[in-house]
Amino acid sequence: MAAKKTAGPSKGPSVRQLRVGESLRHTLSDILRGEDLPDRAIDPLTLTVTEVQVSPDLKNATVFIVPLGGRGETAAVEALNRHAKYLRGRLGRRVVLKHTPALRFALDDSFDEADQIDRVLRSDKVRRDLDPAPDDSDADAAPDPNDQEQKKD
Repeated sequence: MAAKKTAGPSKGPSVRQLRVGESLRHTLSDILRGEDLPDRAIDPLTLTVTEVQVSPDLKNATVFIVPLGGRGETAAVEALNRHAKYLRGRLGRRVVLKHTPALRFALDDSFDEADQIDRVLRSDKVRRDLDPAPDDSDADAAPDPNDQEQKKD
């Protein structure tokens, strides 16, 4: 009798999801760089596509973007979501997939989170905990068992 597989914790995206996501990221970057979208919110911005997360069935994709300079973020995301069908059509002509995934654009806040973590790690409070105290330099050091002076005969 065969044992049934139980649903356990998620193992993350499959290799296929990662491969398709990376292909979509490169292609969308090329499309956004070369296409002129008739939208004032996107026109003056230089956008970076940082990641594309694809659903397990490859029918939906979340595209994470960051505008250069960090200005006009919400307007850019809203404008890209308005043009998602057009961009999906352009993407479908360049990427060979059975179904071109529906696109949803979102702001990538991972850089802000990384900056916050960096600020915390560089704070005086954390630095004080990580740096050795000046009084503890050799006073609390354990004796070296190989030291000949401390060995008794």
